[in-house]
Order: sequence, then structure tokens, then C-alpha cells
Amino acid sequence: MGLLGHKWALTYTTLVLFGGAMFAAFPLYYSTSFGGAYWLWIVILFFFITQAVSYEYRTEPANFLGQKTYDCFLFLNGLFGVLFLGVAVGMFFTGGAFTVEKMNMAQIGQPVISSWTNDWHGLEVILNPFNLLLGAVLVFLTRTLGLLYVMQQSEQEELRKRAKGMLLSSSILFVLLFVGLLVYLYTLTGYAVEPATGMVTPVAHKYVLNMLEMPWIGALLLAGVLLALAGLAAALFYKRDKVFWWVSAGAVLAVWGLLLSAGLNNTAYFASTVNPQSSLTLSNSSSSEYTLTVMAVVSLLIPFVIAYIAYVWRALDRKPIEQ
Repeated sequence: MGLLGHKWALTYTTLVLFGGAMFAAFPLYYSTSFGGAYWLWIVILFFFITQAVSYEYRTEPANFLGQKTYDCFLFLNGLFGVLFLGVAVGMFFTGGAFTVEKMNMAQIGQPVISSWTNDWHGLEVILNPFNLLLGAVLVFLTRTLGLLYVMQQSEQEELRKRAKGMLLSSSILFVLLFVGLLVYLYTLTGYAVEPATGMVTPVAHKYVLNMLEMPWIGALLLAGVLLALAGLAAALFYKRDKVFWWVSAGAVLAVWGLLLSAGLNNTAYFASTVNPQSSLTLSNSSSSEYTLTVMAVVSLLIPFVIAYIAYVWRALDRKPIEQ
């Protein structure tokens, strides 16, 4: 569990870095989502904190809660923390109940640009069927990847057999839910932005049109799906245990394909369900040209960051999972 805890800490650090980059590049999205739908993000943060605390203290001496309590916390985060994170990502496609008024910046004492229009502040999006479906896909994706990682890293035959026994049902559910998600996504009405005027109008099957009009995004999604399926097939039917990185790479490509279709091709990536003209786009929510220029220069360091993460993962992988 120590090995998994170290890797969770690395992943959590990456998430924090992503949040900081999102704030710098798209401050209006950051303030609208994190400042408006704050109850949803507080719930996610709570589960993340319980995960970190559980990895740290579950096997410590004089643990007054007991190891089983912390194991329960780990399970709850693996289920609900991931589920609600998927729900939050789903808002890129289903939007939220907010309004944006940039003229409020001139108000002394209360320069609130974006406001949530109900008292639920993000909790209501949990009931959206698409958001829940995306969350369920993420749950079974992480479960499948976790089982594949155990199969790859564990030297205990009994533990590997248990992981293999659960892999079939987990991967089948993941694939079925992902297919359902794609079907659901391509029936959704998206919001197109007129470049000249900035007017936002609903467009039926907008995400299908994005794939057709930007075939490279569709190719990215297809490549990710095929790579992930190839890895799962190799694990299930050809008894390969070293396919974790195949499926992980496929998942990354597929996720990028979906996210890019949510914001490119003059698409509002965070639509307002109460006032479409308040919807956020890449142009109206981005930071200043100076900030984006600085971030573009800093982004040249990304290969070094990726290399460091790869080095740490490789170093941690030298120690097998023991229990």
C-alpha cells in the first residue's frame, strides 16, 4: 500500500498542477466552476483528503480508527471521489446554472463576475444522467487500470489471480458504459459560437459535427479506443499481464479526443443552462495575451516534467506490490 500511496501522491500533485494551469489560462472558468459549483468540488476534495490520510495512517502504530476504517475510506474515495470527478468533467458537455456579467468588475466592493443561480451550487449536476454516466465510466476505467496494474506489478500469485478474476467483469462494464456514453454524447445538443459576434446558439448533434468537421479529433479518439481494446484483449484472451501502459495510453488519447471536441470548432465548452449568452468559450474565458505568452514559454518545460514523472514511476515500479 505504501507504493500505491506514493503514486497517489504523485497523481494528486499532477491534479493540483492542472488546477493551477487552468486558473492561469482560463480564470473565468476557474471562478465560475470552482467559485459557483463549490459544493460539488468540496465533496470531491473531501474524498481526496480521506484517500491521502488513509494511505498515510492505515498501518501506523496506535491507529485508533483501525485499519479497516481507513480501508473503507479508500473504497469510498475510489467509488464516490472518482464518480463525482466524472460528474464535474461532464459539465464540459452539459453546462451549469450560472450567469456571467463582466461589467460587474467595475463595481466597487463586489466585483463578482459569475454567479450560480441556485442554492445547490453544483450538487444538482450530480442528478444529470449524462454526468452520472461519465462518472460511472471513469469509475470502471480506474478500476480496470488498477487491476491491470496489480497484475503487472504483483509478485504474489494469489493476488494476481484475484485481479485477473475481477478484470473480465470490470472491463466489460467499462466498455459497455463507454459505448453508451458515446451514443449519449452524440445525441446531445451543443452550443455553437459565432466568431464575429460571439452569439451562442444551440446546435443539435454538435459533438458529432465536431468529429466530422475535425476528423483528426475523431482519429485521436478512435486510436485511443483501439489501443485500449487491444490491451484488454491481450490481457483477457492471450493471458498477457504487462498491458497496463497500453490501456493507459489508449485512455489518455480517448479522453483528449473527447475534451477537444468539447471546446474546439467554435463550441462553448461550459454552457450556461439559464442564459446561453453567458456560456464560456475558449476566447471569452481565456487569460490576457501576456499571461498566455508566459504560459506558452513555461510549457516548454512540460517534456522535462513528463520525463521526471516517468522516472519516478519507473523507480517506484522496481518495488513489487506486496499486499
